[in-house]
Amino acid sequence: MPSSNLVIANESDDGFWRDDSGKSLHVSASDLERHAYCPLSWSLAREGKTGRGQAIDKGRIKHAEIHRKVENFKQKQNDLRRALVIWSWWFTIVVMFITDAIIFTTISDDRTPIDISRYLSILSVIWLVAGLLAIYLPWRKWINLPIEKSQELQDLKNLDDVAIPRTLQPYGFIGGWKQGGRVEAGFLMGATIFGLHAIGLVWADNKEQAGFILVTVAMIWTLLASWQLQRALLADNALEVARINAGLDEKTDVAYSDDEATAGLLLDNLSGLRGRPDQIVIVDGEFIPVEQKTGKIPDKPHKSHKMQLLAYLHLVESTTGRKPPYGVLKYGSENLHTIDWDEDNKHLLFSATKEIQRLMVQGGAERNHNRKGKCQSCSRRYACNSSLV
Repeated sequence: MPSSNLVIANESDDGFWRDDSGKSLHVSASDLERHAYCPLSWSLAREGKTGRGQAIDKGRIKHAEIHRKVENFKQKQNDLRRALVIWSWWFTIVVMFITDAIIFTTISDDRTPIDISRYLSILSVIWLVAGLLAIYLPWRKWINLPIEKSQELQDLKNLDDVAIPRTLQPYGFIGGWKQGGRVEAGFLMGATIFGLHAIGLVWADNKEQAGFILVTVAMIWTLLASWQLQRALLADNALEVARINAGLDEKTDVAYSDDEATAGLLLDNLSGLRGRPDQIVIVDGEFIPVEQKTGKIPDKPHKSHKMQLLAYLHLVESTTGRKPPYGVLKYGSENLHTIDWDEDNKHLLFSATKEIQRLMVQGGAERNHNRKGKCQSCSRRYACNSSLV
């Protein structure tokens, strides 16, 4: 390795190499993959020798296609959630109308439907004004209302702006300034219900007629709710198609997908590791990193790919504070391999990380194999003086 690529750092007591400011030398998950494949390939990459070959170009195109499918799955998932929330609101209105109709026809009272309509109109206006004020004024901040947060999801969200968006009132929501949450939605929904009741009772001459009007309105809302339910079912069908296209399991949620353009990095300052997995999915409440590999499907995972996934496992744990039980290497659409995140693999990861940091300081990277086929497949053999082919 040329001396111009060497860095100044010292080995710390924990074995990691740190510069004069105490920061660990950065080692990416891609560094670990290249080094495990061949230290010379890693060294050439540090010198600026980019990989060449049709396989690399095809791999980039394939990764972009995978990301598009996963993003489509996430969008369909959000569409379904939104449709179900709207349907549940509309169905609630139907239940309330039917309940009111029963009350009007069974309870005697001296008040006429017009009197009740006036009261409901006043309530509707009050709730509407309260809802609008709640939307335009940051009242949560004024009363120091605790902000609902999820640090684990927020840390992962730094990778991707669309990580598990909530349909209503996302994490960190403070409201005000034309933003509304669950409270504001409740006010506006109440204003709508009171207003519809008031309008329906205007034309009622007696309680029986008022009950009939409420039942009629309930039937109309039932038709609207049925239409919304149909939309939800169509969204569910579209979600299933998107899930199959993305190659995801039925009970899998996607927390993050890497597009190599807007995604950020997971960082671990202690070890210097950094990287961004292809996807982070949620399985049984656990964050599971997934690394997609294109090209020829091997009988068992390559060591270089395993090292890359181990880096992502550590980064997910250090970021969220929760230890993932395993990670997934995915070759093609159905060939899956799980890599356990245990003490042996953690030791393997840290040993490789420290060795790469040592080479960054001292140099001396050498070819670690005598396989011509490996050199033949290397995308940097054009710049390698130790190639076997």
